[in-house]
Amino acid sequence: MKTLEQQLGQYGLYHRSKRNVLTHFFGIPLIVFAALCLLARIEIPIASFRIDGAQIFVLASVVYYFMLSFSLGLIMGIIFTLLLVAAQPIAAMALVPWLTIGVGVFVFGWVLQFIGHYYEGKKPAFVDDLIGLIIGPLYVTVELLFLMGFYKNLEQQVNEIAGPTKA
Repeated sequence: MKTLEQQLGQYGLYHRSKRNVLTHFFGIPLIVFAALCLLARIEIPIASFRIDGAQIFVLASVVYYFMLSFSLGLIMGIIFTLLLVAAQPIAAMALVPWLTIGVGVFVFGWVLQFIGHYYEGKKPAFVDDLIGLIIGPLYVTVELLFLMGFYKNLEQQVNEIAGPTKA
């Protein structure tokens, strides 16, 4: 398994344009939220409990983030839990509004992503490595943390791999 620095640095190779990263600040959370809205309708009974696809996705994602970094795993756990809580009422809606919101938000998030990659002049990272789909949410979180002045050492390591950002 690649290290946190390797994962973020590799993902960063596809995200050096500040305009691309800006579109990702909105697009990626929208995609994750929409995916949770849609996955929450998949119910899996386990003994006397009911677990849904969104809960499994959040659990698996957060476990992976914890394997990369305890502190970032904790942050991502909080973010994903908040998104999951917000998605649950949408998943409880009737079929048409649930699908309209879930699919609509999902498509809009991807439109933002592809606009960003137009500015970047590069394809999305997941095209070459599917792990980019799970690293994307972590990447935009750490980019926001970098802007806030946190994780300076990690920022330097990511930039050493990915290179400087451009306008």
